[in-house]
Amino acid sequence: MASEKKRPSRRSLIVTAVAAAVLAGGGVTAWQLVGGEEESRPLSTEEASRLALSRLKVYQASPLRVTLKAQEGNGMVVEVQGVVDYRSKHAAGSYTVSGKNGTIDQGLVVWDTGGLGLAKAPADASGPAWEQAEHVPRAGWSSRSYGTDPLDAGLQLLIQLGADRPDNPLLLVQSGPRRLGRDRIDGRDYDRIAGPRSRDAADKDTGATSPITYWLDGDGGLRRVTMRMAGLGTPTTLEIGGQDAGAKLPEAPWATAG
Repeated sequence: MASEKKRPSRRSLIVTAVAAAVLAGGGVTAWQLVGGEEESRPLSTEEASRLALSRLKVYQASPLRVTLKAQEGNGMVVEVQGVVDYRSKHAAGSYTVSGKNGTIDQGLVVWDTGGLGLAKAPADASGPAWEQAEHVPRAGWSSRSYGTDPLDAGLQLLIQLGADRPDNPLLLVQSGPRRLGRDRIDGRDYDRIAGPRSRDAADKDTGATSPITYWLDGDGGLRRVTMRMAGLGTPTTLEIGGQDAGAKLPEAPWATAG
């Protein structure tokens, strides 16, 4: 992220202060508990191995099309359609903010491990969002580090999903992931798995599951992730789509002269 930060003029439209603690503690991301128990069981050795492989599979398959849908409170919903390249740790897409009376705001969003930037699409814009982003001048971007609202937390989780090596399945099991059940999505079966818990939560052994849930296929392929956030009834949903081999994701466009 650039050292120069501009406070986004549209930030009030897509940010609601929601408490969410992100613990990027290595391996599959661990998150603070928000409470609530489900019928579940510990992972089998085979299930733990598939979960451990999931981040590597995401990395190898990228650039991947992704969709994020987050409830921001006050009836507002933010949806991002984008592409993530887990090799470069760059992502770009378009966002739409909707309310009870329809669309409130829309534009482009680019994000990386350091934060995100928002911009209006060029008036004569065409093509995918990552191409449009390259034509927005530096002054057209409003950038910031990640905050604690659902949009920021979801984008940050998305950029962390891929890794260039598998996780350690033995360490994953120790952090308390749980198998919750099985669901069918687009004609395929996926195991629904509550993710690892933070070290403090695992030590307390509260019995509650992680607020992060993963949907894995029989080969460890990741299809969906949901994230429950304190104070919101609807979880943030991340959908992992197919590969977009032609995508060329830009670096943070606000960091270079436009």
